[in-house]
Amino acid sequence: MALASWIDLIMCFILFLLFVYVVATVTITNLHKVYLGFHFSMLIWPYSQFAIRTVNDPVYQLFYVKLAFVDASLLILGWIFFTILLSGQSQFLRKKVLAVLFIPALLSSAGVILNPHGWFVRPVNGGYVERIYGPIFWVNMIILILHAIGSLYVIRTALVSDQAQRIKNQILYILRGIVAVCIFLMIDVLLNVVLDDYLPVIPGFTSLGIVVSATFFVITIHKDKVFDIVTIAHQDIINTMEYGILVLDDKEQVVEINRALLPQVRLSPGQRFEMGLYLPDGEKLKTEAFLQTYRNHPLEVAEIELLYPTLQMYISIHAAPIMVGGSRVGRIIIFQNITELRRLIEETAQQNAILQERNAALIKVQEELFQTNAKLRKLAVTDSLTGCFNRHYLMQRLEEELLKDRNAPASSTIILIDIDYFKTVNDRYGHLAGDEVICRTVEVLQRCLRPSDILARYGGEEFIIYLPDTEEDGAPQLAGQLKLSVEQNIIHIDYLDEPVSVTISMGLLSIGEFKIPPGMDATTYLNDLFKAADQALYAAKHQGRNQIVAAKV
Repeated sequence: MALASWIDLIMCFILFLLFVYVVATVTITNLHKVYLGFHFSMLIWPYSQFAIRTVNDPVYQLFYVKLAFVDASLLILGWIFFTILLSGQSQFLRKKVLAVLFIPALLSSAGVILNPHGWFVRPVNGGYVERIYGPIFWVNMIILILHAIGSLYVIRTALVSDQAQRIKNQILYILRGIVAVCIFLMIDVLLNVVLDDYLPVIPGFTSLGIVVSATFFVITIHKDKVFDIVTIAHQDIINTMEYGILVLDDKEQVVEINRALLPQVRLSPGQRFEMGLYLPDGEKLKTEAFLQTYRNHPLEVAEIELLYPTLQMYISIHAAPIMVGGSRVGRIIIFQNITELRRLIEETAQQNAILQERNAALIKVQEELFQTNAKLRKLAVTDSLTGCFNRHYLMQRLEEELLKDRNAPASSTIILIDIDYFKTVNDRYGHLAGDEVICRTVEVLQRCLRPSDILARYGGEEFIIYLPDTEEDGAPQLAGQLKLSVEQNIIHIDYLDEPVSVTISMGLLSIGEFKIPPGMDATTYLNDLFKAADQALYAAKHQGRNQIVAAKV
């Protein structure tokens, strides 16, 4: 077998080694599997060229010729697909663009397979090792050239865009691969087809171009990790998330949409996404503010929570820019169902409101109890008729005074007061008028006393005044002022035609040192003091009333 027959097999073997290298050095994802299928198809051309020269049956020779050119038609489609994929130009994945690419390739492949009237290829000397190409071959070449021009257009679009330099470096490797395969293909056609009558057949040019192109693809994959772990996460992890995730490029065209979002949003890669079409009609103010941020400030994060009546769901929408090298290359939008979260928040808010109402009610009850307790404490120490202190409180305070530690002796005074002829007031004007007289008399007495003095109702029309820290000569003066104030007090009662006035008799007891004598308890000592004051009061009444009689202990 001639050495020329082995050239294509060598190219096939090199492609196979590159295939093995990709499998051995990168993490295999679904996208890798697609590429490996594309790479495996590259092996078909050089293998077919080798097989044509190694079989003698013209039928098999024709089969391998057709297989090689059908593979070439589909191979150029693979180049365009990966050019679009690696350059991120997802707008070219629209159905119309794909139809323009695939239909001519499929028709030319059909022409190659059918070979009507030998319009694709005819044998020379009864075999296809040397062959004559017909018009279908040239149509096939034109389609390949157009596809190559299409790839160059995609590459140019990517290079003039504002993508990161890393992406542009990948695209340049693809450009080198396409230029290489086109150059070697044109040399092959020129030398082995156009100048076939003048030159001997030189095999391996197209196979060598395919090897060079595949080498650039492998360099791109290995150097820039085109299909690295990010792609694995992109394809596998986001599909397991319960959130809806939509990835857009810088032209708002769909790059990826995960499974959670597909049932509600019917989109496919390459389609343009318009946010306004996916917002409910209600809550115009919220949606307008969100859309203004989303459209006019793409570098900012835009968020909104909306009720979708048709879905009966609250949806949170979070749109954030995807930044690479300081430039925005796209946007990621997350749709999260927060219906359950809103329900829990509303329930918590409702429970908090109930608790606040209960707390308010408890505080109100507490305040009422405090006021009631204050009233009860006041009732316990005050006289219900006059509002002054009662005898029980006075005794308690006097006992506390006796138990105080004093650095120096303190003089005190006790005054026992009785309203003169009070029975006559009751008999003449009635008990209601008598109560009024008692209250008005207490008011006059309180106006004359100091804040530290204690006025207590002793019983009936009798009162006791305790004057702490009062010198012996000051007590009679205060007593005289009290007696005069009561005497001058004219009491007007609404239902009486004439005013009422009363006088008081007073028993005054000055205490030089307010201290419990040895061998005596506080109660006994206080009772002795009251007896002395009562005797002085009795003497004042006996002397004609409206008098002050002093006693001394």
